[in-house]
Amino acid sequence: MGRKFFVGGNWKCNGTSDEVKKIVTLLNEAEVPSEDDVEVVVSPPFVFLRMVKSLLRPDFSIAAQNCWVRKGGAFTGEVSAEMLVNLGIPWVILGHSERRLLLNESNEFVGDKVAYALSQGLKVIACVGETLEQRESGSTMAVVAVQTKAIAERVLNWSNIVLAYEPVWAIGTGKVATPAQAQEVHYELRKWLHENAGAEVAATTRIIYGGSVNGANCKELAAKPDVDGFLVGGASLKPEFIDIIKSSTLKKSA
Repeated sequence: MGRKFFVGGNWKCNGTSDEVKKIVTLLNEAEVPSEDDVEVVVSPPFVFLRMVKSLLRPDFSIAAQNCWVRKGGAFTGEVSAEMLVNLGIPWVILGHSERRLLLNESNEFVGDKVAYALSQGLKVIACVGETLEQRESGSTMAVVAVQTKAIAERVLNWSNIVLAYEPVWAIGTGKVATPAQAQEVHYELRKWLHENAGAEVAATTRIIYGGSVNGANCKELAAKPDVDGFLVGGASLKPEFIDIIKSSTLKKSA
């Protein structure tokens, strides 16, 4: 069996109740490949999780955008993994570059979060990626390897992890890694997993690309052998998200 294509939609800090309902209606009415061919997960802000869960079509899943690093308690403003499980939310995004850069989440902190979320039964979209300065200095692979290592040191079972490569310089900038650049990093990440987590983990772990993915560039990216899907930001709030989901058919025909 090949790796099932994965398309995540990260809605970030966007939306009102009415806007979220419109997005969900668009998704519910869309004709997309079956869940046998593509796994679709959307990630609304915390305040809309319950509403989206009640309205969204059953073949699409839901992710939270973050969770706390350990069991709940006196951590004002945080949401625990246990709370997400209690709500019936199956996925969580962890280590997004916006949290690493804006909120100073370290590699170790992200690794601890991933391990704890998995221990509570959540599935994790774990994000790694380099800044423009790191890309230009030639240290892309060193950076993403260190970020991935902090997860690998804390996790034995990778079956519930999707690894999202998101070059920071391509997030929300309109810039996008070329298909060749994306494939190169995904290939190197898979090679790193093979050497450090084992052949089975490398062969089965889905590595998805994020960074200004849209309806225009998704097909060329999806055609690359080590690109197993996308984590989509701004375009996941628009009708073109459907086109991005449909790009999964390129893998089936490949």
